[in-house]
Amino acid sequence: MDGPSETEPLLRPPQVTNDNPVGGHSSVQDQSDNNNFDNVPNAKKQIGLASAVMLIFNRVIGTGVFAAPSVILRSSGSVGMTFIMWILGALVASAGTAVYVEFGTGLPKSGGEKTYMEYIYRRPRFMITCFYAIYVLLIGWLSATSIVFGEYTLNALEIQPTTVNVRVAGFLCSTFCLAAHGAFLNYGLKLQNILGFFKLFVLLIIAVSGLFSLVGVPGFAVRDEYDIPHNFRWSSFWEGSNIGPNAFVTGMYNVIWSYIGYSNANYALSEVRDPVRTIRRAAPLAMILVAISYLFVNIAYFAVVSKQDMLGGGTIAAYGSFIMKTYIHAEANSFRALFFRNIFGPAAERILSTVVALSILGNLMSVLFTQGRVVQELGREGVLPLSSFFASNKPFNAPLSGLFTQWLVSMIIMAAAPPGDAYLFIVNYSSYPLTMFNMLISGGLLLLYTPAFKSYEWCPPFRAWKSVVIFFFLSNVFLAVVPMIPPSPGSDVYEHLPYWSHVAVALSIGILGIAYWFVFFDWIPRKRGYHIVQATVLQDDGVSRNVLRKIPNRSDDEGRA
Repeated sequence: MDGPSETEPLLRPPQVTNDNPVGGHSSVQDQSDNNNFDNVPNAKKQIGLASAVMLIFNRVIGTGVFAAPSVILRSSGSVGMTFIMWILGALVASAGTAVYVEFGTGLPKSGGEKTYMEYIYRRPRFMITCFYAIYVLLIGWLSATSIVFGEYTLNALEIQPTTVNVRVAGFLCSTFCLAAHGAFLNYGLKLQNILGFFKLFVLLIIAVSGLFSLVGVPGFAVRDEYDIPHNFRWSSFWEGSNIGPNAFVTGMYNVIWSYIGYSNANYALSEVRDPVRTIRRAAPLAMILVAISYLFVNIAYFAVVSKQDMLGGGTIAAYGSFIMKTYIHAEANSFRALFFRNIFGPAAERILSTVVALSILGNLMSVLFTQGRVVQELGREGVLPLSSFFASNKPFNAPLSGLFTQWLVSMIIMAAAPPGDAYLFIVNYSSYPLTMFNMLISGGLLLLYTPAFKSYEWCPPFRAWKSVVIFFFLSNVFLAVVPMIPPSPGSDVYEHLPYWSHVAVALSIGILGIAYWFVFFDWIPRKRGYHIVQATVLQDDGVSRNVLRKIPNRSDDEGRA
């Protein structure tokens, strides 16, 4: 449902005239609600419709499209139930997209969940920002995906993977992404777009090849030496369906995580040209491409690979938002390799590893691009130590400091985490906060619709249906609760750790952020007799940021008089 105007944001830019981020301030104002639309020069708005679409598409499509189908099949038990789960997952993703588009059109500035939670949860002042910041700084978003990149790259080069060389390859890849986005912004964005379109082209080839094989086009038939699939016969389409609650929950959990990433453009909206119009088009278009890709690639896989071969493929394990393939160098039985082998022969398997590695590279670039800007937005808020460093665009007119922070944390986690429980724990721990944030913003959006929040005057250009918001909220409640349910026998998450350990640590990290807020923004100010306000200033590049000012309480002033 639409609001007043397609291109008019809910909020206006702050009126800031000071062009010196260190010297005198135009005003000292209490901006505790921080409800101002960004003040970013047009020269920094380099993201158009295509780039915004690829930011989302690259983020969602990493390794999941190549690994998830067999994982879902194992849970669903049949081809038919697999497609039902993928369709249900698309509905959840479309609901999430609508929620983020509503927030993006009402608050068209970078930061994503940070911006939206600050708008909704204004009291206690600064607490929600500190709560969010601790997660951003302690989660290495690149670590797990960098290792997967290393595995596929070494496979493409026919090099035996080890713990060391896989991490070296991942380190080199992440460092390349840092250099591309931190020092060569325009070229990095173009390369990111190219990788996205390449990924889309590859998925189109897979889909068309599978459809051609299904309808019997010469040259695309499954080779005689391999099993001929009959997955689309009605008698076999539903054969083996597992409708038990545990299997369904497990399958849906993995499907929903396969669609995660629809919020990716929201993290960088300050750099999007005409952000209100663009996000309304880019997010739905990207997710339509994702849903179609998942649907037709699944059709292609099942048209070429028999159900028995797919279930008997390489070792696949699903953990949180990352669908990880346990790589065995000599193993050639994964269903992705089977697809190419069955049509094009064994030589195509090596090409597949190259394709997947490039797909992961696009994913890494899109994640670093946006998460680096989230760090920058936290720096612009002023609540972190060294905020001016994190907020800086020097020296290459790009948020190198924010990008470097994400890169550094990710590389430390990647190098320190050994294989096994410790590594899987980090992967799971990094995904759980996303569920908490989605719960908070969707639940908060429902609050904005209530009379109690009428003073907020929430009336963005785009409004999601209330039923859609409720559906998205409940889906995230589902994602939050499932990891707390004891797994079925033989499906343990960890070998030695409790199945709920990553949930406990993720919640503890949030408590640490609240403790940081309590000490520095509540207890110490009360003890020393001052309160904190924010002053809006401009950096040398013309972008505004906040600095914190300590204002003595009135009672203290009167006592001194």
